Amino acid sequence: MKARTIRGFNDILPESVKRWHYIEDAARGVFERYGFSEIRTPVLEFTELFQRSIGAATDIVEKEMYTFDDRDGSSLTLRPEGTAGVVRAFIEHSMGRKSAVTKLYYMGTMYRHERPQKGRYRAFNQIGAEYLGSDEPYADAETITMLWRFLEEIGLADALTLELSSLGDGESRAGYKDKLVDYFSAHVNELCGDCTRRLEENPLRILDCKKERCSALAEGAPSILDNLSEESRRHFEAVMGALDATGVPYTLNPRIVRGLDYYCKTVFEITTAELGAQNAVAAGGRYDGLVEELGGKPTPAVGFAVGMERLILLLEKVSPEGFDRRPDAFIAYVGEEAKAKAYGLADELRRGGLFVELEYEGRSLKSQLKRADKLGAGYAVIIGEDELGRGIVKLRDMESGTEEDVAPDGLSARLGKGRGGRGGEKGG
Repeated sequence: MKARTIRGFNDILPESVKRWHYIEDAARGVFERYGFSEIRTPVLEFTELFQRSIGAATDIVEKEMYTFDDRDGSSLTLRPEGTAGVVRAFIEHSMGRKSAVTKLYYMGTMYRHERPQKGRYRAFNQIGAEYLGSDEPYADAETITMLWRFLEEIGLADALTLELSSLGDGESRAGYKDKLVDYFSAHVNELCGDCTRRLEENPLRILDCKKERCSALAEGAPSILDNLSEESRRHFEAVMGALDATGVPYTLNPRIVRGLDYYCKTVFEITTAELGAQNAVAAGGRYDGLVEELGGKPTPAVGFAVGMERLILLLEKVSPEGFDRRPDAFIAYVGEEAKAKAYGLADELRRGGLFVELEYEGRSLKSQLKRADKLGAGYAVIIGEDELGRGIVKLRDMESGTEEDVAPDGLSARLGKGRGGRGGEKGG
């Protein structure tokens, strides 16, 4: 059998990893400026956690989870999303006792058995954040603003649209669901099979159906924004006011329905017109009842998740070049004595923080310099018999071709002035 990956599970090759590092480093930098700390939770949890948090009637639980029985008979599931595990950890480790609010972010792989397509895989990666402990509209606005600043940081904001809505509180949704049932019941023969079932179980989910006939019907459905309770309306208006104050651009989209049952009040999506049908890059909202649902004390919360694969696709389109790290220097040598000197010098320069390459095959000096040029090295450090005899190295600027003699102990400082090789590195 030829070795191959499982369908929907993809390798991330070295030429792509630099983009991943760029995005992850930017996320850490922005999130921690907002007071968020990283948390790492297991990829495997008890199945009940996701049944209770996501909702038993959702497509994720019904059709998409990777679930199996452990040897002791307990049911385990590979995490299909990140929030439930973070909330479970928040409860289990009594994190709410340490501070009135807890701000957490995570990065990791999630798993759903969906039909693989570009930007949508069975093993996919997310960056997410959770703000637990505040029911203030400013907490919603701060979380959304932080996400937008992160997207600005990586240079993608101009290709994205923030869409905003509210699902209201329990009172709002109860009345709204009745109106949806009345509306869609009059068109029940036009609904797909899944939406006919959703009409009884969760009519809100019909608004999120991607089938053409259901989507067309949803356009004429009542708007949730016309059915908010007074308290929900005040909350939503305050969120919009706070976003206006920080200049974060948004559009209202009353058709936003998150695919997880735990959301309430503020919901949002960030979309792009650059990726075709897979247009959602990030999404989130408020989920005030989830902590209590999972056995903790009543704790309001708001959060989001970003799809890494779609960010990468968008970044490749917007910035197709500029992510390759080029060596600061390539050490070329002639002879075995020079080879030993090159080996020691490379280690010394690397310990000083420089990116240095060399090879050990003993090829001609001309071949080694061709290799340095191909790698885009900023400088070539040349060591031959003459250089060894004089106790120096020859430093060649690979762009201009100029050369100079440099003492080995001054090489690190000299190279440090032109770090990053020719063209440098995105974000470096």
